[in-house]
Order: sequence, then C-alpha cells, then structure tokens
Amino acid sequence: MNLKTQGFVLLDVDVVALNNAGKSTTSNFDNAVATKKIYKNGRAYTYVSGQAWRYWWREALKANHGWALSPITRDSKIAFTEANPIVYADDDVFGYMKAAKDVKRDDDGNPILDKKGKEAKEDVTVTRVSPLKNSAIISVASVGTVENWSSMARQEGDSVPYSKEEYSAIMKGMFSIDLFQIGTFATYNKTGYKNLTEKFKAGAMENGATEIEDPFVKTKNGEPQKLIQISKDIRTNRVVDTIAALKTISGGAMQTNNMADVTPKFIVLATMNSGNHPFSHIVKNDGVKSEKAVLNIEGLKEVLSDYKEQFKGIIFIGKRNGFMDEYNEELKTLEIEFPNVKILSINQAIDQYCEQVKNQIS
Repeated sequence: MNLKTQGFVLLDVDVVALNNAGKSTTSNFDNAVATKKIYKNGRAYTYVSGQAWRYWWREALKANHGWALSPITRDSKIAFTEANPIVYADDDVFGYMKAAKDVKRDDDGNPILDKKGKEAKEDVTVTRVSPLKNSAIISVASVGTVENWSSMARQEGDSVPYSKEEYSAIMKGMFSIDLFQIGTFATYNKTGYKNLTEKFKAGAMENGATEIEDPFVKTKNGEPQKLIQISKDIRTNRVVDTIAALKTISGGAMQTNNMADVTPKFIVLATMNSGNHPFSHIVKNDGVKSEKAVLNIEGLKEVLSDYKEQFKGIIFIGKRNGFMDEYNEELKTLEIEFPNVKILSINQAIDQYCEQVKNQIS
C-alpha cells in the first residue's frame, strides 16, 4: 500500500526576521532589509519559503542525526548534488536534478575515445521527485511588521545605521512524506523517474538492493517496470530521522539578534493512504483585521470524520504546554470522540508516531 505521512505544524515566534526578501523598497534607510510577506484578501502575511524550511531540515539532519549531506558541485550557472541516493540519504529524501554528461570509460577506468580521438561522453542526467514535500511556513493571522533600526557605532566617525523588518506570529506549515518512495528508485528514462545512473544502479545491486515491480508504471508490452529498492532498515531509519529532526530543527535569518525557537509548538502526524493533505484549515484567523490565530477544533473534527477511511493507525497530536492552552480541554475530548486520536506533548507525539511508522513501512 502506498502510504504517506501527513504532517502539520504550528510555530510560535516573537520579534523575528526568519526569511528576508532583500533590500527594502519602502524604507528611508539605505541599508534596509525587508522580510518576506505575501498578500491575501488585502492583508499581509509573513512567511518562510519552502526552500528555507528544507534548508533548516537538512541542517538538522546533519547536525543531530549524523547525516553526511550529498556534496554540491557548481558548474557555470547550475549547481547539483552527487545525485546518489544510495549513499546520501538527503538525495533520497529531498530529491534532485542533475543534467550532466560523463566521460565513457573502459573496464580499466581509462577514457574511451571517439572517432576524432576525443573523449567520448555519455548522458548521465538523472532526476528524482522529492518524497518529502513541504509548504512554505506562513503566518496564520495577518501581520503588521515593524521596521527596527540599528547602528554600527563602535568605529571612529559617524555611526552606520541599518534597519530590518521584524514581526511576531503564529505560523503554519505542512509536509508529506511518500513512505514507499523513500529508498525506492526508478531507472527508466522518463523525466522524474530516472533516479539512478547505470553505475549507481549496479553499485546498489552489489550492496544488497533488490529489484521489485513498479505497481503503477508499465512498459509498452504491459509488463511492470522495475524499481530498485534498498533494505527496509535503511529506508525506515531515513523516514524516522526525517520526522524526528523536527524536535531539534533550528534556523532562520538574523539569529544573532533575533534568535527564535522554530521547533513545532503544535503538531499533527498521521499516516494516510491518499496523497491529499487534509489539515490545511485546522487553524484560521479571526478579528476585525484577521489579526488573531485560532485553532479550528470543528474543522479538525471534520477532517477526522471525513477522512476516517484514509487514516491508517493512530493520529498523533502534540502540543507544547503554554501554547494555546485555552484549547486543552477541547483537544482532550477528541480522544473520546475519536478513538484513533492521541493527545500528547510535542516530543511524545513525534516519538510515538515514529514507532508506529516503523511498522507501516513494508
């Protein structure tokens, strides 16, 4: 069964500038930096790009889970990783695109020459759709940012003023992990499907990978295409590490003066047999200026009821004590109304979901 982890998080940050948008066009200061924000229904919402969140996530996996990240090569105007998901877990989980040609070599490793005496080259382009998909992290309520000016004044002469745009907000983000796709690679020549070069495919098979039938894609003759799959232990560890990294994830711009804890203060973790993400509206904004973030308990109940056939196992909801405590009693009643819901602390929810997902990976 093609199962997916569906995750939803809330962050709670104060006086931050997590993801900047470059030079401000509205400031009177020459050295002014704007924060990223977007508009909806005439209101401004601050956000962290999905790319920035993924950067934080990779760094947390490197720092706290011992992942050796795939080396990056810069070539003219493009950059790419090693594109070797057998060796590098981040290539597996975060995907890649590497458009390149390599020198053909004989069995002894010597370059093969073409008719003109030049080194013959072969196309080694590979792509992989990321099994981990994530949204941007965006403020739930509309946010009025403030421009805070500072100055460098320790040198002789005039001070050097600069400014940055800061805000406080409750922010939401979503992610999904394709549990089948982790550690499973296609090699047929189709955009997004050719994950491995012949060299890496051969290396994987020599190191214990197995060949399985693709349940979705067939050849012109109607035969299932073949996939390369690494061991269940490695696939499970990569999934568990990716989810567990949320307990210690850190990042964001201006950390020296605007340090913020970007670990979740509210989290929902569930396994589903469908690809849609149902939790996007379990928080909403309220107030005359849409300025207050509120938990949409009725919306959460609706999701739990409407998608009950798609949920597999327990749905773990974690909340940090001190964050939105006004909803504690309503959340606890969910355990009575929905036997497949468990309310815990943040880290307990992550740990217990990770134990569950170990048994859901086939």
